[in-house]
Amino acid sequence: MQVEPARDDEAEARAAILAAVRAYCDRYHAPVPFVPGQSPVPVSGRVYDADDMASLVDASLDFWLTSGRFADEFERRFARRMGARFALLVNSGSSANLCMVSAITSPRLGDRALQPGDEVITTAVGFPTTVAPILQNGLVPVWVDADVGTYNAVAEQVAAAVGPRTRAIVLAHTLGNPFDLDTIGAVAEEHDLWLLEDSCDAVGATYKGRGVGTFGHLASVSFYPAHHLTMGEGGCVLASTHPLKKIVESYRDWGRDCWCDPGCQNTCGKRFEHQLGELPFGYDHKYTYAHLGYNLKLTDMQAAVGLSQLDKLDEFVRARRRNAALLRELLADLEDRLVLPVATDGSEPSWFGFALTVRDQAPISRNELVQGLEARGVATRLLFGGNLTRQPAFLDRPGRSPFPLPGADAVMDGTFWIGVYPGLSEAHLGYASDCIHELLAG
Repeated sequence: MQVEPARDDEAEARAAILAAVRAYCDRYHAPVPFVPGQSPVPVSGRVYDADDMASLVDASLDFWLTSGRFADEFERRFARRMGARFALLVNSGSSANLCMVSAITSPRLGDRALQPGDEVITTAVGFPTTVAPILQNGLVPVWVDADVGTYNAVAEQVAAAVGPRTRAIVLAHTLGNPFDLDTIGAVAEEHDLWLLEDSCDAVGATYKGRGVGTFGHLASVSFYPAHHLTMGEGGCVLASTHPLKKIVESYRDWGRDCWCDPGCQNTCGKRFEHQLGELPFGYDHKYTYAHLGYNLKLTDMQAAVGLSQLDKLDEFVRARRRNAALLRELLADLEDRLVLPVATDGSEPSWFGFALTVRDQAPISRNELVQGLEARGVATRLLFGGNLTRQPAFLDRPGRSPFPLPGADAVMDGTFWIGVYPGLSEAHLGYASDCIHELLAG
C-alpha cells in the first residue's frame, strides 16, 4: 500500500486527534477496582491501553479499509517475534486453520499434495475448527486420545495411528501447553508427513527453548479478544517456506494466482504475459485463479491494534504464567479432588486458561462445581468440544478411531477451565480459589 506523505498541517491535526484519543482512553476506559462477590472474574477479555486505541484511530484516519501498511508491518514484526519465516494475516484463527489445511492439498505441491480420502491424525479433544478444515477438504480425521493433565494428544498413539493413507498430523497446543514436539515431530519426519500446529492458544509458549509455531510446516494463530494478543477478530498463518507462503496467500486472497497487494496493479511486471491452465495467453493475472479460495483478509484497523499489542506481548505472557503459578499454589491442597494442569516435559507454556478436572471422589460433579462458580461470578468454560467424536457436527462423518478414547470422555464429563489472562489480579484469583474451596468442601 502506498500512502501519500502527510502535509505539515495534516500531521499536526492527526497528532492532536491521537492525543485526544489517548486522554479519552485514560479517562473513560480505566480499569474498575475488583470487589469480591460483586465484580465478575472473567475467563478472558481485552487488555488494552491508550496506545492501542490511538493506533486504531491512526489507521482509521488513513481510511484504507482493507489490509495496508499496518498489516504489512505487523506481518514482518510478528514473524520475527515468533521465529517464523513468514506471517500471513487472515480474519480469524479458524480461517488460519482453513488456509493451512487447504494449502497442503494444493496441486502446486505435486506428489506431496493431499488427495480426498487421505488421512490426517488429530486429537478428539479440542476446538472444532482445528478439525473442520480436514473434513471440508475431503480428508479423513484419525482420532487419537488426549492425556488428562496436559490435555494434549497421547504421543505414543500418534505414532501407532499412522496407516498407509496417513499424510499429515494436525494438532493444537491445548490451552497454551505445547504438545510433545520431539516425539510427534519424529513421527512426521519418519513417515514424511505434513505437521501443522494450531498455535491459536499458545503464542509465546516454548518447547526446549524454541517457540511453538516454528516446528511444523505451517502454524495458525488467533487474535480473538480471548487470546494472547487481540485485534478484535483476526488470525495468522506462519509459513516455513516461500512456496507454502504463496499457496496460503492464494487461498486467503480468493484463490487467485496473482500476488499483488490490495491497490497494486502489476507487481510481477508481467500482468498480461502469463499462461495458466487452459486460459488464453495474456489473460489478466489479477483474474487468474489457481485454487478454490476465499476472501479471508482482515482490515488495516485491526492490524493497527495488533501492532500496538505486540509491544506488550512479553508482559502478557509473563502475566499469564504468573497467574497460572498462583492458581496452582492456591489450589494445591485440592489435588485429591481436582486434577491440576501439567506442563508437557521440556515446555514452558503460555497459558490460555487453567484447566481443572473434577475427580470421581470429589463431593460434587463438574456441572455442580461450574454452576456454583458461575453463580458466584467466577466465569468458567468447558475444554471446548470435549470429545469431538461425540459432538453433533462430527457424528456420521468420515473418520478412524484406532484406540478407545477414555481421556476424551473424561474431559467431556469432568473438565473445565478458569481464566489466567493479564486482566486478572491476585484478588480475582484469590476469590476464585476461595469459591472453589467452598464448593468442594460440600
